[in-house]
Amino acid sequence: MRVLVTGGAGYVGSVSVERLLQAGHEVTVLDDLSTGHRAAPADEARLVVGSYADRALVERLLAEGPIDALLHCGARSLVAESIADPARYYRDNVAGGIALLEAVRVTGVRRLVFSSTAAVYGVPAGSPIDEDAPLAPINPYGETKRTFECALGWYGRAYGLRSVSLRYFNVAGASELNGERHDPETHLIPNILIAVETGRPLTVFGTDYPTPDGTNIRDYIHVADLADAHLAALEATAPDDPRTADPLAAEDVDRGRALALNLGSANGFSVREVVAAAERVVGRSIPTAFGARRAGDPPILVAANERARDVLGWVPRRGSLDEMIGSAWAWRQRHPDGYPA
Repeated sequence: MRVLVTGGAGYVGSVSVERLLQAGHEVTVLDDLSTGHRAAPADEARLVVGSYADRALVERLLAEGPIDALLHCGARSLVAESIADPARYYRDNVAGGIALLEAVRVTGVRRLVFSSTAAVYGVPAGSPIDEDAPLAPINPYGETKRTFECALGWYGRAYGLRSVSLRYFNVAGASELNGERHDPETHLIPNILIAVETGRPLTVFGTDYPTPDGTNIRDYIHVADLADAHLAALEATAPDDPRTADPLAAEDVDRGRALALNLGSANGFSVREVVAAAERVVGRSIPTAFGARRAGDPPILVAANERARDVLGWVPRRGSLDEMIGSAWAWRQRHPDGYPA
């Protein structure tokens, strides 16, 4: 399979590129390097510097490969930034996403996997969250991801596009080659490790949630498990695979199905549990400070994963906090300055 990976120089995308190469597939990476790193994609992958919103460029890449399937990891993904600058998120995630879909349509590519987000659910009424929960995002980031997911459904019905959207909350861990390096850093585990390295206290936002230890609970998935899911989802979009065929279409009508599947541990861990696991991994106490709750932070966000198990045969094989944090810590120690400029 020849795969085009948008955002393949980023954290999630680069590890997924590794997994695709390990499985014997040919990979082209398209990344504008605004948040990705030129050194992240494995040497066996072809790197093209550019934007997935550049329809002419994407059409050329899809046609000249030719490309069989597309893994779309490229998107803006900071909640606070999306609230402060929603125009950027609609421009990149929605308008850019439709430009990408138009390139897919006109070149005849009929297979796409979308690295989405569980932020499409907003603040759900119950937990764990399953795929039938209402989609009610509470920020432009989640709303733009939901909009693109909806477009996938209509492109499947009208143009035969087979797609899988994978929804998840927090990605953690590292591979041997690639780890998490963002500026600014907004995720809990890398910020814990930054506190270890710098001695600056980690701020825990809220200690009075209705949870066993008072801190909020979140779902985590190892980045390598996510890469496995991306590969399994791509395989499910094969032309003869019934999982992404529209069961309501007539036999002589080529209509694709848009699947949406949750990924996660189905358990979740509190902030205090994550800090305690990090202390076990690094072998020392971690300085912490305590602040007020952040507005809009729910007590518990955990994704059910039964449907991904049933449909894709996917199970999280690296689900312990110690393994996720341990791999991230090992990568940071090997790369104290992050990626080369």
